Amino acid sequence: MKGGGFRIARENCGVWFDARTGEGQRYADARFRVEKGVLADQSEPVMPPVNDRRLYLVSAAGLDAFQPVFDGLAGISVFSLTPDVMRQPQTPDSGEFLHRDGANIASVLHRLDRADKARVEAYLHQIVPGMREVSRSELGNGETLEFVQDVPGAKNPWRFQAQSMSDGTLRALGVLVALFAGTGQTLSPVGIEAPESALHPAAVCVLLDVLRDASERRQVIVTTHSSDLLDRHDFELAQLRAVRSIGGETKIGALDAAEALAMSEQLYTPGELLRTDQLLPVTKLLSGQVR
Repeated sequence: MKGGGFRIARENCGVWFDARTGEGQRYADARFRVEKGVLADQSEPVMPPVNDRRLYLVSAAGLDAFQPVFDGLAGISVFSLTPDVMRQPQTPDSGEFLHRDGANIASVLHRLDRADKARVEAYLHQIVPGMREVSRSELGNGETLEFVQDVPGAKNPWRFQAQSMSDGTLRALGVLVALFAGTGQTLSPVGIEAPESALHPAAVCVLLDVLRDASERRQVIVTTHSSDLLDRHDFELAQLRAVRSIGGETKIGALDAAEALAMSEQLYTPGELLRTDQLLPVTKLLSGQVR
């Protein structure tokens, strides 16, 4: 809008209460659609008024049918892990939620149950050869991370505090803790920006297995520019979304027909398509057709 304001042009929400197969296309059990400030479709007999300066879901969440959608979106955790912050001595906290930058990772790691901590350490061992374990260590009135690692030629494993660890090791640990903390609860979705950053290319393949393991229990959303992370033939089309800036707008969508066919025929991996700048989203052309 002129003057720097904004409005919600379109908003669509559909909720299916039960998973049903073989029924073909059908309406959602609960739904609404807002177009240009007007409620254009609804499933509930009474709905709150529309305010085009905020998402309609905020108001609709007062109805039982839409509250789970609001709670799920509000509970999303997004991480941009910062090794320099993770190296610093930390003030102990409850460790219930990992901070966006990983600043309280020692407290969160200490709170993990035994099975989750063992899973984190097992994957970290695959990513960082020789790594045995990692734990919280007291440091004056604060705390830090302590790593136990086998060192070639040394009789006994060495112990390192976070200040001595590489960016790649700290980021890998942060990704693992973000993904596996909270097992046994209703897990909210997790978004991680560039999880492969600072990792050796040989470790990126392990990272993809980690992400898939975690996605068995929670939704995992990852943004990446890494062709190495995508350089496998075992991706499903539904697991990928391409992002492209078109005419000043960010378009996010499924892969367009040509790239989808190349992947389904295993002619190219997503990583190979990304290297050649051919990982493109479906876009609507002026003719109304879909490319």
